[in-house]
Amino acid sequence: MRAAVLRDGAMVVRDDVPEPIPGPGQVLVAVKACRICGSDLHFASHGDEMLAAGAQMEGMPDTLAGIDLAADVYMGHEFSAEVLDAGPGTDAPAAGTIVTSVPVLVSPSGLEMIVYSNSTVGGYAERMLLSAPLLLPVPNGLDPRHAALTEPMAVGLHAVNTSQVQRGETALVIGCGPIGIAIIAALRYRGVETIVACDFSPTRRELAARMGAHVTVDPSQGSPFHRSAPAVVFEAVGAPGILDDVMRRAPAGARVVIAGVCMQPDTVHPFFASAKQLSLHFVFGYDPAEFAESLRAIAEGEIDVAPMITGEVGLDGVAEAFADLSDPERHCKILVTP
Repeated sequence: MRAAVLRDGAMVVRDDVPEPIPGPGQVLVAVKACRICGSDLHFASHGDEMLAAGAQMEGMPDTLAGIDLAADVYMGHEFSAEVLDAGPGTDAPAAGTIVTSVPVLVSPSGLEMIVYSNSTVGGYAERMLLSAPLLLPVPNGLDPRHAALTEPMAVGLHAVNTSQVQRGETALVIGCGPIGIAIIAALRYRGVETIVACDFSPTRRELAARMGAHVTVDPSQGSPFHRSAPAVVFEAVGAPGILDDVMRRAPAGARVVIAGVCMQPDTVHPFFASAKQLSLHFVFGYDPAEFAESLRAIAEGEIDVAPMITGEVGLDGVAEAFADLSDPERHCKILVTP
């Protein structure tokens, strides 16, 4: 079987990957589409830093523990797929059903994340295993390429839900990369009446407007906080210095949702948040209900993800796609269609 894997910091294609065999409770699927996530790009270039950070973190299981960067790493966690076969005694959708799932595989050894792994094949492959109880059939004849964006849209929906933003409030989204765009789409889906989007990239600002932003701001031409007094601010950049700047500029009493994942040490002035009584919420991922709602909203046309798809490649094009995604003027989301 063919799969694109991370090897020595670069994506390469293997044609000798063992065929996955479904066990009890598992389903063999053919991958229809898998989106390249920004976290995959970061892991490819900074995997050692991510593993070190995971090892230092307390309070929750380290999902990156045990990954060996000297061996091939399977990736691809935003996917849609077609059911091929089911394991022994498994109640599963009929063969031919198009499905998606949260990226978790239940195995005899426990829960395995379909994110980064030396053993669990992900969506950058021809076929993979999924857990039957976690499958969501794709409804309404939805294009499998659009269904593959269920996962990133769930990330945006989770950030919006956490903010508790109300329809009449102004929401400011700083950073219009994939996370910021998903937040904008979720804000529009929730009926928020004033959405302001901020990014240096003209291409990203144009996409933000297509996805629901009412106002777009080029920060090189002035602060977005001078254009509005947002009740909620979404930080979707994930770079050092951004959070401190948001805390300095945000209106008193604002709610700040940090959706961008900053992997470097950062410095903030807590006084800004204390003096203005800002509420800070750090968010990550989503829950299963938000994943299911994201799929339903896309399938029923309440969220149009088509503008977010800016490229499509086969397995042989994954390495080039990783390089292309570093240019914000070229791409938002590239799909891999094995």
